[in-house]
Formats: sequence, C-alpha cells, structure tokens
Amino acid sequence: MLRQSNQQRLLQRLSPQQIQLMKLLQIPTANLEERIKEELEDNPALEFELDGNNNDQDNYELGENSGDGEGDGPSEEVELSNDNAEKVDLDDFLRREDDDSSGYDYSDDYYGSGDNEKVSPARVETSFHEQLLDQLSMLQLDERRHRIAEQIIGSLDEDGYLRREVTSIADDLAFGQNVQTTVEEINELVEEIQRFDPPGICAVTLQECLILQLKRTPDSKPVRDTIAVLDNYFTEFTKKHYDKIQKHLALDNDDLKNVIATVVKLNPKPGAAYTVSNKAENYIIPDFFVFNNNGVPELSLNSKNAPELRVSEGYRDMMKAYDRSEKKDKRQKEAVLFIKQKLDSAKWFIDAIKQRQHTLLHTMQAILDFQRDFFITGDESDLKPMILKDIAALTNLDVSTVSRVANSKYVQTEYGTHILKYFFSEALQTENGEEVSTREVKQILSEFIENEDKQKPLSDEELTDMLTVKGYTIARRTVAKYREQLGVSVARLRKEL
Repeated sequence: MLRQSNQQRLLQRLSPQQIQLMKLLQIPTANLEERIKEELEDNPALEFELDGNNNDQDNYELGENSGDGEGDGPSEEVELSNDNAEKVDLDDFLRREDDDSSGYDYSDDYYGSGDNEKVSPARVETSFHEQLLDQLSMLQLDERRHRIAEQIIGSLDEDGYLRREVTSIADDLAFGQNVQTTVEEINELVEEIQRFDPPGICAVTLQECLILQLKRTPDSKPVRDTIAVLDNYFTEFTKKHYDKIQKHLALDNDDLKNVIATVVKLNPKPGAAYTVSNKAENYIIPDFFVFNNNGVPELSLNSKNAPELRVSEGYRDMMKAYDRSEKKDKRQKEAVLFIKQKLDSAKWFIDAIKQRQHTLLHTMQAILDFQRDFFITGDESDLKPMILKDIAALTNLDVSTVSRVANSKYVQTEYGTHILKYFFSEALQTENGEEVSTREVKQILSEFIENEDKQKPLSDEELTDMLTVKGYTIARRTVAKYREQLGVSVARLRKEL
C-alpha cells in the first residue's frame, strides 16, 4: 500500500543572480576588464558611458505593456535625458535580425572596424620540444626510428624529465601510430637524446639528471668526487649525512665543500630554461591603494573596479516605440521580449558591479581600521590578531563573503603590495596574558633561525625554549608547524660545513 507523508524542510538556495554576484565579487581586478568585455559582447543593451554622465540609468523602468504584454514592469515610462542619443527603430531591429542570425551588430563604435585594427608584432620563441626536434633532425635515423624518437621527446615534461614508463611509450607507438618497437630500442634512443642540449635532459630521476650533466663537464677531481657521491650516496647527500659520505669515500672537509659547490652549479630542471614565461600573468594589479596622509591612512579603490556602464538608450527607445505602437504582431512581441531580457540583464550587471565596489570598499575599510597601526608604520609586529569573523562582524557581511574578498584581492601600500589574507592571523597568548599575532611569533622564529650557527643549527626543542624565554608559551609541535609554514627545513637539513 502506498503511504504518503508531508515533510517540511528548510533549504537555503541561492538565486542565479546571487551566484553570479558571488562569482563577480571573487574576480580579481586583473580579470574584471575581460569579464566586462564578455558581458558587453553578449548583451547589446549594455554599453560604456562615454560622456561620463550617468543619466539616471540606475532607475530605468519598463512600460506597462512591455515584454509579453502581461504587465510585469512598472507603468511609468522612461524619460530620456539625452535627446541626441542613437535611435534604433524596432522594425529596423527586426530586419537586422533577419540579416544576421545572432541579432547583434559587432561593428560598433566601441571596438572599431576590422580595417583599422592595429596588429602588434608578436615575439616568436622556440619551445623546448622544438629545440630537441631540431637536434633530432641532425641524427641519421630511418623514418620508423625517427617517429619513435619524436614520441620520446613528446613524452618529456616541461622540466626535461622522462617520467613516462618506457613500456607505456611502446604501447602508445603501437596503438597510436602502428609502430612496433621494443624497450631496448627505446632505451637506445633515450641515450641518444640524452646527448642533446641542454645537458641533463631525458633523465628519469634527479640523480640521473645531475650525473648526466657532470659527465659532460671537463674532468677534474671535484667532478670525479661529485659523480662518486651522487652515484653511490645520493640519498645520504640529500639528507646531509656528510659524516657517512666522508668516511666511505675518504673525503676531507675541503673535498666535501668542493662537491657541494659543484652540485650547486648544476641545473635540476634543464628544460625549464626553455619554458616561455608570461610575465603579465605574474604581474599583480592591486585592487586598493592606501596612502599615508600625515599619519592618516587613506583608502581608494582601483579605478578599473569602477567602470562607467549604462543601459543602451537605443534599446530603451525601442521599448517606448513598442508601447506607443498600435500595431503589435507576434514578431514584434518576441523581439520586445528579447529586448526586455537584455535590458533587465544590463541593469542587473550594472547593479552587480556597483555592489562589488561597495563590498570591496566596505571590507577593506574594516581591515584598514582594524590594522591601522600597521598601515601607519609598516611594522609586521603591529599587526593585531584578526580572523575572518572579526571583519564579518564589523561589516555585517557573511564570513564566506569576507573570505572571497580576502583570498583574491590585493592592496598597495607604501610598504609593499599584499594580498588581503596577509593581514589575517590567529591570536597567541603570552605568559603575561597579552594576545599577540602568530605572525609576530613567526617573525621572531625566523630571526632565530637566520642568526643561528649553521654548523650547529637550532632544533625545534631549542627554538621552543628560546621563545619561552621571550615570553611566548608555545608547544614544540606548534614551533614545528610555524617553521614549516615559513618554508624552513629541519635542523639537520640546515647544517652547513
């Protein structure tokens, strides 16, 4: 028997507009311009405010008979304040729709015509794999072996290592190119490619990469000693078990120092030198600027976060023309429905951009007020303990909203450019009951390690005792965690001769 029951559940669901607003808030300034350009291309009812006048675009309203004729907009008509605005006729719009299935004229005033477009010369660079293929063409190989060697080169990663199994390369050749080969033949060609420049390429491990480079270095005692160390005691060398190495290879301190100096000169990533780096991707565009005006920090928003956008007056004119028209056939209603959707979308996007600006400024101002001492002095020790919940309470925003702002936005100060999450840290209580930022403890810990005797580096236990003397009661495991967050190795790996 079918049993029915009623249940009440409270669900929190975000509207598509709210989701889009969150995504827009998370976009950094560097990508905002591209996002706006995409919206301009997708929505012909949205355009830049070229004359700088807003014309009350924020309060545009649709007529009573707009859209599908069911009166889903206010009855008040829109009054245009710019009599010289471009006029677009509804019938002309319908004719354009017949001529162009996209319904959108891309040859507008904002992007210009294709004939006048200036093309900047692009720098042509040879990639790492192209360099190797050029060298491969110099070998006297038949077509089949040449294709095998090409497959090997194509299997190298950006650092120049062959981390793909040789058996997998043989399978790729058999199934992808119908080329039959053996593991032995592939290994022979790998040895040929290992003779290419740069030295060390096509190695399987770091150990092999370094030894390949040493074998192409002019012979000398330091080179021979280094090959012996890396060939027989590579693990011990990486873990700095120097006593064991010296004992088995009969090396004195000077010999071992020469070995270390030789290894330091080698390249652990021979293919990385040919990787084309895009400097623009690494360039940080700050979202905020903070200037010190006679001891008073002043906040401003990057102007790229505040583009002047408006709703197209031409498309609004078409809505007015439809409202006043006595002839309202089906095609016109469909066109007007499309126009109404685009007008609504443009209005929402403008509002979302303004909401983004408000949220960014509101959040950054709260951070500035909370960490005012730091923005005046630039001293890290002046940073107060601050978590996301503190800023959420000051701004009446959700913690997730503050997190989105803090994780993707940057502020430029007189003391450097920082991501906003730089200003957040947990609190640590001293033996006097005073709360200090964990960042302050990390700074002191970093100073201890920087000034230590490198021949006898400080252990985590010793660092803990030193912090306790300074008044910071902290567990050894916490010291180890902070040390790892600072990117500092354990004492044994920091040891130098």
